[in-house]
Amino acid sequence: MTGQSRGWGRILLLIGRVALGAIFIVAAYGKLRPQLGMPWSIHSLKVSLSLFTMQVYSYQMLSSQAASTLGHFLPFFELFLGLWLITGIALRYSSLLATLSFCGFMAAIASAYHRGLAINCGCGIGPEEQVGPGALARDGLKFLPLALAVTIGAFLIRRKRGDAAAPSDATVPAGQRAE
Repeated sequence: MTGQSRGWGRILLLIGRVALGAIFIVAAYGKLRPQLGMPWSIHSLKVSLSLFTMQVYSYQMLSSQAASTLGHFLPFFELFLGLWLITGIALRYSSLLATLSFCGFMAAIASAYHRGLAINCGCGIGPEEQVGPGALARDGLKFLPLALAVTIGAFLIRRKRGDAAAPSDATVPAGQRAE
């Protein structure tokens, strides 16, 4: 790989991780924002988290206590993950976690659709949409390829740096060589 193509790879990875981070931040905002006509306040945050918790519970996959825990945790996790992706710190881990999160979201949507539940997906991005092929296509075709590309890119870029910096067998003491 030439230096110029490596440079383009890094630029594309930067754009991808910022876009992926923005998706998670927007999703968190969609779950945390005050309801129409309410100002930002602790009360409006509690209302928004309670409404999102009801959406989590509507999937009928978790007990009410587990749904409450997830409903109050997930928006802040999405916010944290989005900011973490944008910083680029430990990108292999943050991008892998983002990919697994998207897979988990899609599995929940597919499960609800398969069980015939007519519920709002609760994704927090865009207009409200019922679980089903539309929500799966939107998340599966728009967001998952980006998450996979960033994850693969993060591992490839890291491997390239790691390979160049790896010590040769001549510099490693004989007792520590991987035979």
